Amino acid sequence: MSAASHGGDGVQRRDFLVITAGAFVGVGGAGLVWPFVDQMNPSADVLALSSTEVDISGVAEGQSITISWRGKPVFVRHRTAKEIEEAVSVPLADLPDPEADAERVKDGKDQWLIVLGVCTHLGCVPIGAEGNRGEYDGWFCPCHGSHYDTSGRIRKGPAPANLEVPPYEFLTDTQIKIG
Repeated sequence: MSAASHGGDGVQRRDFLVITAGAFVGVGGAGLVWPFVDQMNPSADVLALSSTEVDISGVAEGQSITISWRGKPVFVRHRTAKEIEEAVSVPLADLPDPEADAERVKDGKDQWLIVLGVCTHLGCVPIGAEGNRGEYDGWFCPCHGSHYDTSGRIRKGPAPANLEVPPYEFLTDTQIKIG
């Protein structure tokens, strides 16, 4: 039997059945695999912790608040003009981990400093909102003696790096979203 005797286009009934059966197997296989792939997505409670919104309207100039994000403390400080001036005037050559103050704040919002409240030495939580703010008027980790300045940069002690700046954005002038 030649292809010409079955309509002339070379396609036989068996070819159609093979293609159709293959398509059903492919769709069925994807239907079986999808639940296993989908269960690897983060659950709703994990997604809820991935970002947090904070109202900063009640934070007075010179005041700090501590919030929790992903189970870690985050320091939000409304810096005074004097604190900003001190942070900007530090020569980068004097810093163990050189980073300009402008790199640690959002453009036009330099009065707000937002950093993770985790010491970069051994993961302790520095103090600074109340009590001893260290030699540089920022944060002090009493566990091992690390001193951070008003920009969250390491100035003295065993910590190897500055306090980390988490990803954040200003939603409004009084509302920030961290994460």
